[in-house]
Amino acid sequence: MQGVPREENRLSALWSPDGWRTREARQMPEYPDAAGCASVEQQLRSYPPLVFAGEARHLTDALAAVAHGEAFLLQGGDCAESFAEFHPDNIRDTFRVLLQMAVILTFGAGCPVVKVGRLAGQFAKPRSEPTEEHAGTELPSYRGDIINGIEFTAQARAPDPERMLRAYAQSAATLNLLRAFSQGGYADLHHVHRWNMDFVAGHPAGERYREMADRIAEALSFMEACGINSANAPAVQQTSFYTSHEALLLGYEQAMTRVDSTSGDWYDTSGHMLWLGERTRQLDGAHVEFLRGVNNPVGVKIGAGISKEDLLALIDVLNPQNLPGRLTLISRMGAKAVREKLPALVRAVRSEGRLVVWSCDPMHANTVKSASGYKTRNFDSILEELRGFFDVHLAEGTHAGGIHVEMTGRDVTECIGGGQRISEEDLSDRYHTHCDPRLNASQSLELAFLTAQMLRTEREKQAQRSPE
Repeated sequence: MQGVPREENRLSALWSPDGWRTREARQMPEYPDAAGCASVEQQLRSYPPLVFAGEARHLTDALAAVAHGEAFLLQGGDCAESFAEFHPDNIRDTFRVLLQMAVILTFGAGCPVVKVGRLAGQFAKPRSEPTEEHAGTELPSYRGDIINGIEFTAQARAPDPERMLRAYAQSAATLNLLRAFSQGGYADLHHVHRWNMDFVAGHPAGERYREMADRIAEALSFMEACGINSANAPAVQQTSFYTSHEALLLGYEQAMTRVDSTSGDWYDTSGHMLWLGERTRQLDGAHVEFLRGVNNPVGVKIGAGISKEDLLALIDVLNPQNLPGRLTLISRMGAKAVREKLPALVRAVRSEGRLVVWSCDPMHANTVKSASGYKTRNFDSILEELRGFFDVHLAEGTHAGGIHVEMTGRDVTECIGGGQRISEEDLSDRYHTHCDPRLNASQSLELAFLTAQMLRTEREKQAQRSPE
């Protein structure tokens, strides 16, 4: 990966990986031991890349197809990965639910699906307040395991730079397992029945998935009779799977940024795709300054409060060459605001000829607190925002290009509603998240089926509009 950057680098002209340090950096920890932090970052600079520039370029190409309306982006995974819950079974279960969701979307809508996990690097979380108080004691907020610990003690909540090394090691192990799963036969479509987990099988979404899997098995048998099988059609046996995370802890991201020896361009090798959140997308801020110079595909969360002018300015900074697949706009408006706020933004982007992927995060703007004090999300609100997102794009003649969800393969009770009819009283049963509430496997499949219906409607409308 090492090399000398070319002068004509298309994205990082007059840019350097440490240029963000001259800008205001929000949501960043203050390390008590600044020298120790610098030492850890220097150590990380000598570590091998977690992902490779060529993989990131392949993802950009896949996302370009989404930008052109020819594919769909499925991005999902944990709210915040943790050190305590790091286990191969958890990685496997989340991966196979994402595989199930992708199969549902592909089979149900007849559309290729680009699969991107919130995995192998999603350790840092922005917080509404820098501190929190319990029983009269005030301590720094938990900002993710890469920064501090979730335990409410002064020692755990002190930012510790050594945690970056552990996050790197866990990311490397997770990526190793994901590559094995996606390329080693686990993702073979002949195993489509085995992906359904026991605790999901008895629920409506699980039964619907089983019926669909039967139809896929019949189709595979027909293909094999025609001479198409895993041996001569790799797409049947393996799949492309990419990782992503919010680029929040910039010292870690800078340490993982390298020059690609093939192209001479800068890439952040901590993950294939990186995104900015609502709290860190300031045009003159450190996070925008950092992401504008790396050649990975990038995303930015946009809420109901963004103006057309600010959105277009962000696009100009993050994708000055208007490259398809480079930039994903992740809408997170909330169920009540999406139909009111999104249309003007979509029109502005389209009228200016900007090539972007439009994706919907129906989770974050629909977070509420239950009467018992749990942060939760109502499945009906999640679905309503997603419907609004598709309705807006259908009305504007643009492509509703993806969904971005916090989910897990575990049988948690963190979001209320859905076919399982999880109630507020059920939240305490299996509420395991370290930060925000996640859809469980059954709810994730249910959402995928509903999304597939909306995507199929969009594709049918597009076909009617297209000249013969």
